[in-house]
Amino acid sequence: MDIRGIDHIELYVDDAHQAAAYFGNAVGLRPCSQGGPETGLTGQRSLLLRHADIRLLLTSGLTAEHPAAEYVRRHGDGIAVVALAVDDAAEAYAELLARGAVGELPPTTITSADAEVVIAEVAGFADVRHRLVERRRGGGDFLPGLAELPPVGAAENLLVEIDHLAVCVPPGQLAETVRGYREVFGFDEIFHEYVEVDGQAVNSTVVQSRSGRATLVLLEPDTRRRAGQIDAFLAEHSGAGVQHIGLRTDDIIAAIRALRQRGVRFAHTPAAYYDDLESRVGQINGSVDQLREFEVLVDRDHDGQLLQIFTESMHVRRTFFLELIERRGARTFGSGNIKALYEAKERELAVASPGGFAVTQEVTG
Repeated sequence: MDIRGIDHIELYVDDAHQAAAYFGNAVGLRPCSQGGPETGLTGQRSLLLRHADIRLLLTSGLTAEHPAAEYVRRHGDGIAVVALAVDDAAEAYAELLARGAVGELPPTTITSADAEVVIAEVAGFADVRHRLVERRRGGGDFLPGLAELPPVGAAENLLVEIDHLAVCVPPGQLAETVRGYREVFGFDEIFHEYVEVDGQAVNSTVVQSRSGRATLVLLEPDTRRRAGQIDAFLAEHSGAGVQHIGLRTDDIIAAIRALRQRGVRFAHTPAAYYDDLESRVGQINGSVDQLREFEVLVDRDHDGQLLQIFTESMHVRRTFFLELIERRGARTFGSGNIKALYEAKERELAVASPGGFAVTQEVTG
């Protein structure tokens, strides 16, 4: 079985058109196709958006019984399907079932006048499924039940691809989830660490397809420490799920500037974070003042540096957000920034209030 990468991500949302306004007008994904009852999608409405190699499918249930409506009732808007590109969907489906996967949809061939795809689905984790997508001919954006939309004006592709998905799992489930991706899906375990700061702690394991094009960062809170953002996600989301999508860019400053102008709000970085930046991560190719202005985070591993920033959550439950990431050789995911952000906030608070007050009330992640 050859998993070539992520074909698309499907979000179940309360209002597909409203969600498309954010991901389209603000983030810059362009509408490619849409569908509903008039195109054969019973009880739902879907829109497919694209930017470079990023495909995002937004689906709303039109009836209370539709799986999308049930998902939103339980979790709020969120990722329900991670679709994987494969060379042979039927073969991959059979192999996954033989390894212990639970089948959700057997291989199905769908054709249009100029395209043919085969899809199948298996269970992933919690309420998230994996859709196997084999594109046999034509229609690079073709999906069943969607009708092509007229092309909109071309926009600069500031984003490149889906770099990774960050997945939160309940305490005690990390090892089992990792084992499933290794033994069933054939992913490699490429990175593991235990991060502890200010009384909070999280176990993190990264699994990746052999192609290197599908990556999951799996996060589990340590309940022996005080509750933090992973615990909050699990509570508000009602269980395991995808916390954020990492979107790779080749120019993070240009991407932030464009998204800011369209109304995207980013998480704040304390000014003190930049005071010792180069002593922590080495010489940076670019201006530290510019990184400070755009509030970009920087980390380093053995292979190089990475630049990253997180958006504020756009959902009422605060359970889903985006990350922009520019890789300058680095292969890890910026965990060094957790401690650096905490220490920067501590310095800021010490200056603002020499008498001191509990930093633990200010830092939640």
